Amino acid sequence: MVAALLADLFESHRAHLLSVAYRLTGSVADAEDAVQESWLRLATARQSEIEDLRAWLTTVVSRICLDRLRSAAVRRETYVGEWLPEPVVTSTKPSQLPDPLEAVVRKQDCRLAALVVLDTLTPPQRMAFVLHDGFSVPFDEIAAILDISPEAARQLATRARKSVARQPEPAPDAEHTAAVQKLLEALYSGDLETVVAALHPDAVFTADAGGTTRTAIRTIVGAQKIARLILGLQRMYGNDLFGPDEVTFEFVNVNGQLGALLPERAPRDGIPGTPARIIGFTVRDGLVWGTYDLVNPAKLRGIRLPQ
Repeated sequence: MVAALLADLFESHRAHLLSVAYRLTGSVADAEDAVQESWLRLATARQSEIEDLRAWLTTVVSRICLDRLRSAAVRRETYVGEWLPEPVVTSTKPSQLPDPLEAVVRKQDCRLAALVVLDTLTPPQRMAFVLHDGFSVPFDEIAAILDISPEAARQLATRARKSVARQPEPAPDAEHTAAVQKLLEALYSGDLETVVAALHPDAVFTADAGGTTRTAIRTIVGAQKIARLILGLQRMYGNDLFGPDEVTFEFVNVNGQLGALLPERAPRDGIPGTPARIIGFTVRDGLVWGTYDLVNPAKLRGIRLPQ
């Protein structure tokens, strides 16, 4: 009976813990593992020593995530190409079964562009900023997690806040959807100038394949360059990557906003095959500013689509 009550109490905090862990790590797998590990630690902890269960669990999850962040920082030193956060991919239709992670990415703080910015911070900066600004964790508690002084934790958050402030807030959903649809229609037309007109002049294209397949190794900047790249890829792969056939691609939500899923395609008629990939977008001033091509299979574990 006591175990069942403890499990129920833990479940009441699961969405919060997933939100903390996902914003801290940018990884679906790491976030889910951290939350599961926090449950195992809770099950063996002395309950009489826990005064505030939510705060205790938040601290435990944060410590676990700090280790994951440091490990990821080491992996990035030898990672092939650009590094993007792991997206959460859901259906554009409301889910009939509740998914805590799906609820988490409806928040603006978990939009793909917001996570991309967090990935530019050091692990301590990210920890201090996310915990304090995102979840109102006091600096003395953050300092204990990082093993530094409260003033040092405050300074880390301040530096992180300045970096994050340079990025505009995500566009409203309706504006985002209209801009993405305009771009995909332009790509289907195959006309270079029409594609350029659907892109922000300062647009960026970032691909994350981790060396698993051919893609742009470095971020490409500028509407003209990006338009030529994508249209060139379309010609290479049969001119129908973004055609009207629903088998060619599927509209999905990528961290709560419209994106696209391109399923794996086998080689055919001399046209090379392509692995499965997720395309996420960021919109500014009514135009697509950021295009994120996620093709590393290790980064596609956050797909939550009905079978």
